[in-house]
Amino acid sequence: MTTRAEKGRLGLTFDSFLQEEGIAAETKETVVKRVIAWQLSKIMGEQKISKVEMARRLSTSRAQLDRLLDPDNDSVTLGMLTRAAKAVGRTIKLELA
Repeated sequence: MTTRAEKGRLGLTFDSFLQEEGIAAETKETVVKRVIAWQLSKIMGEQKISKVEMARRLSTSRAQLDRLLDPDNDSVTLGMLTRAAKAVGRTIKLELA
């Protein structure tokens, strides 16, 4: 059985697909962590901040910094993210939607 898609519509939106699969919240958390890790790495590169220097600014170990910059590690706290942002002259902006 074939059904014709409405012109200009291929089906569900990606968000509705994630909702339907029951993975929307988990996926958004992962995306946020990956974006923040990417942004921190990019800013560190732009400002020529080495990992050793960044760890020093955060008063932490290089291993902890590697966990922070690992997009797949979701054990990083909001406090650590805030400190990392401050260390590169930025802030974290959160909002409830």
